[in-house]
Amino acid sequence: MPKAKYTKDHEWVRLEEGSRETKQIGIVGITDFAQEQLGDIVYVELPEIGTIVQKGGEAATIESVKAASEFFSPISGKVININNAIIDDPGLINSDPREVGWFFSLELTDASELESLMDETAYENFVNSLS
Repeated sequence: MPKAKYTKDHEWVRLEEGSRETKQIGIVGITDFAQEQLGDIVYVELPEIGTIVQKGGEAATIESVKAASEFFSPISGKVININNAIIDDPGLINSDPREVGWFFSLELTDASELESLMDETAYENFVNSLS
């Protein structure tokens, strides 16, 4: 599986296998740390297919038993697929935020934005520095 890149807001993006230079597809979601902080997730609102999202821009809403929070896209692009399974069962985000609980996939508009994100080691160090 391709390695993910992370934001300081606990979002991740990973390139879909088979992505090419001309058309790169990213899959996005929240990290395990984020879902733990939110608690039991009870509702998620995802963007519509075709929506253009900007890196750092609001792209989804997550509601848990503790709070409502915005999901900010870790990368810019056009939404090409959403994970309907998490709309029907938001708890999937809690049980497996990387594999089953991903949010949506998008066609990247600027793959160079990936360079400003953290790799797994840097993200783990960042999370450890928070405690």
